[in-house]
Amino acid sequence: MGNSESSSTDPRFISATRAFTQHGLEELRTLFGSLAAPSQSNGKFINPSAFKVYFRIPDPLGDRMFDLITRNRHDQKLTFEDLVIAKATYEKGTKDEIEEFIFQLLDINGNGEFARSDVQAVLAAILADLFPSKDHKPGSSSHPRLLDAIVSAPTFPTDGGRNDKSMSFEDFKNLCDHVPSFRKYLGSLLTPPDSGRPGSQVPHLMYSEGFDSKIILTEEYAWLIGGLLTQAELEEWKLLYHSSYHGLSFSTFLGNISSDQGPTLLLIKDTEGYIYGGYASQPWDKHSDFYGDMKCFLFQLHPKASIYRPTGANNNLQWCAYNYSSDSIPNGIGFGGRVNHFGVFLSASFDSGQTFECTTFGSPCLSKSNRICPEVIECWNVFPKEAQQKGDNALKGTVLERFKEDRHMLNMVGLANASEQ
Repeated sequence: MGNSESSSTDPRFISATRAFTQHGLEELRTLFGSLAAPSQSNGKFINPSAFKVYFRIPDPLGDRMFDLITRNRHDQKLTFEDLVIAKATYEKGTKDEIEEFIFQLLDINGNGEFARSDVQAVLAAILADLFPSKDHKPGSSSHPRLLDAIVSAPTFPTDGGRNDKSMSFEDFKNLCDHVPSFRKYLGSLLTPPDSGRPGSQVPHLMYSEGFDSKIILTEEYAWLIGGLLTQAELEEWKLLYHSSYHGLSFSTFLGNISSDQGPTLLLIKDTEGYIYGGYASQPWDKHSDFYGDMKCFLFQLHPKASIYRPTGANNNLQWCAYNYSSDSIPNGIGFGGRVNHFGVFLSASFDSGQTFECTTFGSPCLSKSNRICPEVIECWNVFPKEAQQKGDNALKGTVLERFKEDRHMLNMVGLANASEQ
């Protein structure tokens, strides 16, 4: 197989081979041979066209990935040694090695500079890949709106007074922490797309046709929120409650969600136009105190887009109280913070609420002010019964126990350890 049977003395290649079993190396040799054949290289190398056709990486990411794997030789030849070294670093390296490799992907011009415009170009390519045809039907967001919301979340320091802004490696890690879908997508580009590439799953949103015009949760938002969820939890999401159709009623809300005892998403759009909410890993059951587990998280979708996972500062994760007469047990639902100073909270009247800076999730105030006036409230079942019934024992054990195939994904976004606490 030509170069695929390399006896190279390159120390990087020799070290990289140790990351694989003999079977794993044989699989890489087979893959290399299958891609070298259409490259018409007599089995010696893979050309850019064959590489991009197989991995289906959208440009400019496809070109940049090819350059990174070939170590910027610009000779249009990807050797077996290149493939092994890249796979060993990108898929089997330390967390820092993997993130450094991914960070280099953002330098789409290959000039050693990482600008805000580079991030925007990469995000635009990702969104165009995931959502190739948009008919702008009601309930669909435009790509520029979400792109701006994501890029606005992290802090980019000024760069010598230039209009564009540079991004450091620390800025990049901050972006990945707050937008885990971005990190998951970029960390899976060398996974064959037909195998269900992590970071590319978009849940099927299930709701009645008459709800279209008022839906807050778009496919793009669902992809963004799904960065901290497992593949099995990204199959189908079902709308359980919508305030425009069911009314601003806490009792109706509780009644609608009672038949689906699984994780839910609570979304709020307030009168200031801000969109935010939380992922509730436990059912909304009556409690006189905080409850929940470390799989809960908060998110903001507009005007900035960020995910806020538990910090471990406290266990004040979910709140659900009703029919209490004590001021120390406010009736309503919420996440994080402390009583009367929640990360997010909706009163039982559903016509008012609050959002404060919150140590539980490390989140800021998620709206323009601490006091909020909801315009639309939605609740979605993340793992409906219809999806539960597709697998045996789907509800037994922790998320990691139920879906062991997703352990690598959880490690990528830094959630695995939290899930085991």
